[in-house]
Amino acid sequence: MFAKDQIHSAEDARKLAQRKLPWMVFDYIDGAAGRELAAQKNRSELNKVSFETSVLRNVSERSLASTVFGKPTDRPFGISPMGMCNLSAPGADEMLARLAARYNVPLGVSTVASTPLERLIEVAEGHAWFQLYFSGDGATTFQLVERAGAAGYETLVLTVDVPEVGRRPRELRHGFKMPFRIGPKQFVDFALHPDWSIRTLMSGRPEMANFRAPGFEFDRTESRAGADWNTLAKLREIWSGRLVVKGVLSANDAKRLKAEGVDAIQVSSHGARQLESARSPFLALKSIRAAVGEDFPVFFDSGIRSGEDVLKVLGGGADFAFLGRILLFAIAAGGEEGLHKIWDVVSEEADIGLAQLGQTSINRESIAAQLLFE
Repeated sequence: MFAKDQIHSAEDARKLAQRKLPWMVFDYIDGAAGRELAAQKNRSELNKVSFETSVLRNVSERSLASTVFGKPTDRPFGISPMGMCNLSAPGADEMLARLAARYNVPLGVSTVASTPLERLIEVAEGHAWFQLYFSGDGATTFQLVERAGAAGYETLVLTVDVPEVGRRPRELRHGFKMPFRIGPKQFVDFALHPDWSIRTLMSGRPEMANFRAPGFEFDRTESRAGADWNTLAKLREIWSGRLVVKGVLSANDAKRLKAEGVDAIQVSSHGARQLESARSPFLALKSIRAAVGEDFPVFFDSGIRSGEDVLKVLGGGADFAFLGRILLFAIAAGGEEGLHKIWDVVSEEADIGLAQLGQTSINRESIAAQLLFE
């Protein structure tokens, strides 16, 4: 049986990926901060809410179409920026880019992507947003902004929830570093996962591709604590395109960001990878929506595992959702076919959810009216 035929849920993809990936790589993708309580808490909060279903409505024709910044999308969810995607399988970045082009959804291109930012916007046929970290004294950061503009990016996503890289014990136990540092433990790990190791060896070691050029340096562990409101103001001044700020969990921060001229806010806990005691993004979503008003764009990522989760975060106040880890698990499990399978699974779950709600299209207010907080 092909791997894609075994993927019927996000958990299926995760289990398959866990068998196929080296322990170090799986734990890098799957892990969270500390004892991983924040990840559990966000899932718990999503699990607590339910829907009031509605019957005897003609829902024979339904659509998952949505919009982002006025542009039509075929789904109400896109692809979160994720670093080093090619660790899941060679060419993963470009698989995600092709998916974004096919469904007209945003592809988040990470600062630490495995493929150059110029290549990914080309493969995504323009459906790409560049995610930016402020790092060190900011020199490389603003050079990347210039590169993104020259490459044709219209939307910049500034990630602000990583002043310091969170402590993720699963990574630390494996000695995870980029580029890989191969010791006896890693050698055994790779040897026990020969399929991944051979394919990776043949394709070349994954690396942070945006820093190959002279003058572009990046240390994943370097402090980003120097970023402040003046940094944002400078970025807003030099970047004429749309600016999204990602990693917001505070209503007060959201109000100030709106006042400072950002174009959207992305509610996120960085997939619970930064702070074990972080507030659940789903709980934060409601207060942030109230703080910025009904018409200001609010996006959401962190902990989404199904199409019903997508409907929950839309009903909870988000205009658009972003998927992350589950896409990498599906790629690790079944390559590009696995990726399309999990995308279809999430789409079908959302579509069936709409039918159960008695609705035929994506409408945040209508979905919210049937969301029950227990």
